[in-house]
Amino acid sequence: MEKTDLCVDSNDKDFEISVEFGDLPQNVVLDSQYQTSLEEEYLLNDRHNLVVNKVFNGSKCTGTFINAKHPTNPLCSDLHSKKKSELQKIIKEHNIACDNLNVNAVMRTSIWNHCDDLQLDYISIDVNSGDDTKHIWESLSKTLPSYSLFRSDRPNSDNDKEVQDPLKIAVNQFFQEASIQDTLKSVAELVESKLREVSERTLDKLREMDSSIADSLNPVIPTSESLKWADVFTKSVSITSDDNIPINKRGSGVKRLILLNFFRAEAERRLEQGDSTGIIYAIEEPETSQHFANQKILVKAFQDLSKAPITQVILTTHSGIIVKELDCDDIRLVSCESGKKTIQPIKPGVLGYTSLNEINYIAFNEITEEYHDELYGYIESNHWLTEYESGKPQMKYIFEKDGKTKESSRTLTHYIRDVHHHPENTNNAKYTMEQLATSLKDMITFIESKRRINI
Repeated sequence: MEKTDLCVDSNDKDFEISVEFGDLPQNVVLDSQYQTSLEEEYLLNDRHNLVVNKVFNGSKCTGTFINAKHPTNPLCSDLHSKKKSELQKIIKEHNIACDNLNVNAVMRTSIWNHCDDLQLDYISIDVNSGDDTKHIWESLSKTLPSYSLFRSDRPNSDNDKEVQDPLKIAVNQFFQEASIQDTLKSVAELVESKLREVSERTLDKLREMDSSIADSLNPVIPTSESLKWADVFTKSVSITSDDNIPINKRGSGVKRLILLNFFRAEAERRLEQGDSTGIIYAIEEPETSQHFANQKILVKAFQDLSKAPITQVILTTHSGIIVKELDCDDIRLVSCESGKKTIQPIKPGVLGYTSLNEINYIAFNEITEEYHDELYGYIESNHWLTEYESGKPQMKYIFEKDGKTKESSRTLTHYIRDVHHHPENTNNAKYTMEQLATSLKDMITFIESKRRINI
C-alpha cells in the first residue's frame, strides 16, 4: 500500500478498512492474564461478531478501533481506556461491590453490573491510543486469523517479495506455536540471567573504585513475548529450485503454481497438527499465466483448501473459466452503481434460476453461445417462442433436405441457434459477435417484459 494508491477523486487523505470476524474464541485474555470473553467486555455487534476498523493515511495505520454495541452511560463508558487506579477510584466513589481490585477485567464487570441502564449503543473504541488499550489490542490480535495476500502483479527481483511473503507467513505461524514459545521463553530467561550476572560483576568492580556512584545496576530487559524473534528469519528467507535457481528466474505460471501450492501444503500441515490459528488466504486473479486445465485444477484445490477448519479463501477473478468451476453460493458480485460499490451474493436473474453463464454475462459481459442457448431454451419451455419471434426481421437460412438445398427464413435468434447447432451445414455465413450480443439483449429484454406482466 502506497500514498499514490489513494483515490484522486477524494479530498480526504484518510481511508478505512473494516473487517468482521465470526467463530470467535469463547475466552480471551485482555489484561492481567485473567480470562474473560468479548461478549462480557461489550466488544461485539448485534450479530455477536467482532468488527475491527483500521484507519490509514497512505501506507501508515493511524488508528485501530473496535466497532461494538457498548455502554455509553457516563458512569460506565470508556472503561477499557482507564488505568487500574482509575477503575479503583470509580468503585470506591460509588461504593461498588467488587471481588478483586487488582484485575481490570473484574473491576470493569463490577462497574457495568452496578449500572441500572448501560445505555448500549454503537461506538468506536480506540484500542491503539494509550498503553492500556494497546495492551488489550495486542492480546486480542493474537486470537485473529493470519492473513496472506497473493497478488497477481508481482515484483521481479532476486529477492522476490512474492516468494518471501508465504515463507514469512509460515515463520510467523511457527513462532505462535506453544512449544516454540516455551523454548524462546527459556532462551530469554537464560539470557536475562547472564545479563544480571554481568550487571552484578560490573557493580562489584564499580564499588571497588567509587561506592558512591550507584547502589545497583539493573539491566532493562524486554519480555520474551515482546521480542521480534521471527525477524531473524523473515528478513532473509527465500526459495530456490533445482540447482539453486531462484524461483523468480522461472516462468510466471510456474512461479504462481509453486507459491499457490505452498499455501495448500501449509493448510495441510496445520490440519494434521491440529493448529487452531485461523487463516485467510486472499488470492488475486489465480488465472494469471495459467493454462486452461490448470485453472480448473486450481479452483478444485482452493475449494479443498477452504474446507479446512478455520480457513477462508477469498479469490478475485476476471475469468469465466474460474467462475464456472465454482459453486453459486461461493460467488459474490462486486459492482459499482451510482458511484457506490456493492458486494452482493448471486441471485437468480432473468432465467429464474442461478446460471453461471448468466453470472459471466453480468460480471464480464461474456457473450457466449451457451448463455444464448439457455435464454432460447427458457423462452421455448415457457411457450413464448411464437410471441418472441412475431414481427422480427427475417434472415435467409439455407438447409439441406433429400440431398437438395432449400431456402427458408429465420429470425436472428433462430438463425444463430441453427448455425451453432449444425456446424456440418456450411451453406450459411457464421454470425458475428455483434449479432450474438444483439440477440442476447433481445431475449433478455423480452423475458424481463414477460416477468413484469406476470408480476
